[in-house]
Amino acid sequence: MNESAKGSDRHMWTHRPISVTAAFDGTEKVAAARELARSFLAEVQDKHGLPVSQNVLETVELVVSELVTNARKYAPGPYLLALEVREGAVEIGVRDDNPTPPGILAPDPYRVGQHGLEIVIAAARSFHVRPEGAGKRVTAAIALAGADRPAGGPAPH
Repeated sequence: MNESAKGSDRHMWTHRPISVTAAFDGTEKVAAARELARSFLAEVQDKHGLPVSQNVLETVELVVSELVTNARKYAPGPYLLALEVREGAVEIGVRDDNPTPPGILAPDPYRVGQHGLEIVIAAARSFHVRPEGAGKRVTAAIALAGADRPAGGPAPH
């Protein structure tokens, strides 16, 4: 995994988005991508002072997991994971080398498996797939607003 971060100054986020990008060669476990998301959101909260609820943290981890799993399963070679805070949301982007858009199946409560994109679309404020280079970028945005409790904080009574 190759990682780079931008916007590390506490007040920089007012002028530039807070972001992190990591390249994965496809051999890493999906847990590595989830850990990147966790550490990124901890930095967003601790260094930049933006509240991140436990619900947002868990939703971002779930979306990262689903999008990375699809990239690993359906695209040959490496993929790029980008996380960015902008316009009140965490934007999760996964770029891979397969130009074929993901197949979004019609909801079916009796289907076993293949509900990942349904979950992502239901959780996301926005969802986009666009061609990029020889492949595509799949992007989902999770709103930061509507915090239930700070990440790592006590559960409400």
